[in-house]
Amino acid sequence: MNGSVGKPVHLAVYDTLADWETGHTTAYLARAGYGIRTVGPSREPVVSIGGLRIQPDLALGDLRPEDSSLLILPGADLWDASDDLAPFARTARAFLDAGVPVAAICGATAGLAREGLLDDRAHTSAASFYLAATGYAGAGRYVEADAVTDGGLITAGPTEPVAFAREVFRLLGVYEGEVLDAWYRLYHDSDAEAYAVLQQARAR
Repeated sequence: MNGSVGKPVHLAVYDTLADWETGHTTAYLARAGYGIRTVGPSREPVVSIGGLRIQPDLALGDLRPEDSSLLILPGADLWDASDDLAPFARTARAFLDAGVPVAAICGATAGLAREGLLDDRAHTSAASFYLAATGYAGAGRYVEADAVTDGGLITAGPTEPVAFAREVFRLLGVYEGEVLDAWYRLYHDSDAEAYAVLQQARAR
C-alpha cells in the first residue's frame, strides 16, 4: 500500500444513484487514509436507488479539481432520463483538463460519452450499443473489458464494481502488483488464497 495519501476523493451523489457500484472503491480508499467527500447538485439531500438519504458535503459548484485526488461518478437512472446530471459530466471534463483523474461507472459513462470525453479514449460500459445510443463519436475506442483506464479516465459497467475499484486503486497507487491482484481475486473470485497475501502485506 502506498503510504502517501493526498487530497480527498470526491464521490458524486444524486437522486437515483446506484448504491452498489462504488462501495468497494470508497470503503478501501477510506481504509487507505483518503478522505471521502460527497458532492451533490446542491447541499440538499439526495436519495439513492436503494432509498438511502445522503446529505452532500458540498455542492458541485464549489468543487475545484485542484482540491481533489479523484472524482467518482456512479451510475443513476437520471443519466438517461434527463439532462439533470450534465453538469457533472462538464465537471469531469474540467478535472481531466486539469490532470485530475475521473472514474465513471454504468450510466455515468453515457453522460461522459454525450460530453465527448470518450471520443478519444479507450473505454468500456454496460454494452457497446448502450453507448452507441448516445450518438457519440468514440464507438471505435470501445473495449470489451471489465474496466478500462485511459488518459486519466476509468470506465466500467454496472456489473463490475470490483474491477472498477481495482482500477482506482491502481491509478492512485493504493495497492500495487501482487497485492492489487490478490485484492481483486479475493473480492471478485472469492479466492481464499488471496486473503493470505493481503494479510502478509498488512503485516509489513
